[in-house]
Amino acid sequence: MYGTTSFRTDGKIAFVVGGATGIGYAIAATLRDHGAEVYIGVRSGDVGAAAAAQLDATYVPIDVTDSASVSSAVRTVVETAGHIDIAIHGAGTRLGKPAEDTTDEEWLGVLDVNTNGVFRCCREVGKVMLEAGSGSIVNIGSMSASVVNTPQKQSAYNASKAAVVQYTRSLAAEWAPRGIRVNALSPGYTITNMTAQSRSRPELVNVWLARTPLGRLAEPAEIAGAAMFLASDAATYVTGQDLVVDGGYSAW
Repeated sequence: MYGTTSFRTDGKIAFVVGGATGIGYAIAATLRDHGAEVYIGVRSGDVGAAAAAQLDATYVPIDVTDSASVSSAVRTVVETAGHIDIAIHGAGTRLGKPAEDTTDEEWLGVLDVNTNGVFRCCREVGKVMLEAGSGSIVNIGSMSASVVNTPQKQSAYNASKAAVVQYTRSLAAEWAPRGIRVNALSPGYTITNMTAQSRSRPELVNVWLARTPLGRLAEPAEIAGAAMFLASDAATYVTGQDLVVDGGYSAW
């Protein structure tokens, strides 16, 4: 049935890749609070197991840079839960370095996690959802997909996230006739471990805040609310979109 305004996810199986920390953890917690049975995919066993215990979720080992690992993780969720209704792909890394000093290995390393990782996860989860004829995928992009951050230099990260957003649109168009919705969620500056080092530098943070109309950084839970909308049946007519949650940064 279409047209529901319910944000509940009761009875749904959610697989959150990168669900042990930061935004991913907040999304997993929000999905759980709204009734979903949550599986979190993380490379580190200790971190994953600890987060799963806190979330009352199930930990599944995954390395998004390894196709076999991704396939095995998706298979584990399906064998345990029977299906996957919601998939959140949020594993990520960043590199703050001038473009002219970026090595091949550094460039490829960022893309392998941020872009190729999303590709591998979507491919394997997509097979499951396409067979079922339904499902919602949310790929975590970044406002950096559509703006050039300043004053830090992070061209590799920006490029990797731009690719995620365009890949998301492409999948949405391709899979919509077969019952799958695919959207991107693009956060602005958020208080997470990934931004901790940069947040310790006033020369960066002061510029970020000055360029953000709301004048502050986001809490992970504020990003999770947007993910909840995209994943839920409240968004059954939303696909191929990039929902930017950046405190107004890209409005200027």
